[in-house]
Amino acid sequence: MDILPFDIPLPNISPLWISLKTAIAATVIATVVSIAIAQWRVRYHGWWGWLVDGVMTLPLVLPPVVLGFGLLVLFGRNGPAGAALRSLGIQFIFAFPALVTAATVVAVPLVYRTTLTAFQQVDPELIAVARIAGASWGRIFWTLLLPLSWPGVMAGVVLAFARSLGEFGATIMVAGSIPGRTVTIPIQIFLAAESGAMNIALTWVGVAIIVALGAIAVLHWLPGAQRLSGAKLIFRVVLCAAQAFDQLRNKVRDNFRDKRR
Repeated sequence: MDILPFDIPLPNISPLWISLKTAIAATVIATVVSIAIAQWRVRYHGWWGWLVDGVMTLPLVLPPVVLGFGLLVLFGRNGPAGAALRSLGIQFIFAFPALVTAATVVAVPLVYRTTLTAFQQVDPELIAVARIAGASWGRIFWTLLLPLSWPGVMAGVVLAFARSLGEFGATIMVAGSIPGRTVTIPIQIFLAAESGAMNIALTWVGVAIIVALGAIAVLHWLPGAQRLSGAKLIFRVVLCAAQAFDQLRNKVRDNFRDKRR
């Protein structure tokens, strides 16, 4: 079984689109859930908070197969959630919802931990001053906490997207490997290697590496933004927009002068 450096076919690109759709949906859900729980956790310091931390972080340390088995028990034909969904006519196991759920479960800890850490690094005195000034928590969150923590949140989002894109263990247990429906990039690599199609497997490995390098490039860019305060970040964005507008105005003016000549 030779691995050739040439003649690497890519007969079907559906695993790429399925992986991207799954990763995007899982990242959006994981981000919303993680931000909502993290903003509650940063205010609550009781023992319930530690319990929530443990539950949200547990998928990070458990083997993916264990997570897949848990989802299979919960959403299976005889599981409580599976029976409820089946009564509503919703197919979960071996379908796209199972892909998204498995990817979301493994992605949540990454967004949650980075978001909570970013929230905790915001100066508490700023929040205290805002409360003394009469600002509600909702206004503090949207105008102070989230903008100052945004680079850290985005770092978690990028990590969650990359993790969702590479999920295999939990996915194959609850979604299977139905071609064109639940076969993602990792599953395609596994199936191709198992059947001896090493060239196809190598091609998909290359695709996965390219996507991973893109995520790493974004992570390398983010620390530069983390060193900026909220005001400086807004100022830089406004300044860049003003410079771009000025360049566009000069170009239009030069073109107008050229036409008049």
